[in-house]
Order: sequence, then structure tokens, then C-alpha cells
Amino acid sequence: MSQCLFCAIAAHEIPATFVREQDDVFAIRDVNPQAPTHVLVLPREHIESAAALTTAHGELWHRMLMTAQEIARDEGVADGGYRLVVNVGSQGGQTVSHLHVHVLGGRQMTWPPG
Repeated sequence: MSQCLFCAIAAHEIPATFVREQDDVFAIRDVNPQAPTHVLVLPREHIESAAALTTAHGELWHRMLMTAQEIARDEGVADGGYRLVVNVGSQGGQTVSHLHVHVLGGRQMTWPPG
């Protein structure tokens, strides 16, 4: 998927601040943070959104969520609480068509989110 921003970042063609790099999952700091901690957890495989996940992606999805938990602990937001966000489609707020989980923390989250 040569035109995908996140695929290019995964291939180190576009610079980003990496927080984690694993064989199948990586995490980067968001370039427009909405909280003191704002990290994106992504699969290296191009998957358009959570709506495209299948049962075959079960282990990958698990790995993404476990990575999000590890990041929350490492960033010091796990005990106070944090938010995981997965936007799906344009009306859901997804701006890049590559599955990603936002890890947000370090401030009080409000509801509804917007």
C-alpha cells in the first residue's frame, strides 16, 4: 500500500517518533497530540480499519491491545486511567485508512468525546 501514510512510516520512509517496534505491531507518538500522552498503536500489515478485521486477525488485535497496555504503563498513565480510541470510517473520525488505536492519557477525559 504505497500511498498509505502509516505504511510509509512503518517502512521508515517518513520520519516519526517510534515508541515500540515489533515484528507485527509498532507504536508512534501522534503528531497532533490531544493529551499529554497520545500514542498510536498500529499493525505493520495494511488493514483499512477495525471494520476490516476478521477472525484471522485475532492474534494481531490481541497484540495491539497488549501493546497499548504496555505503553500506558510505561507512560505512567495506567494507574490514573487512560482512553483507547479506535475510529472507524470518516464519520467515526478516521482520517488515515490504516487501523490504529489511540492511547490517550495524562489528563481528565470528558464525555461525550466529541
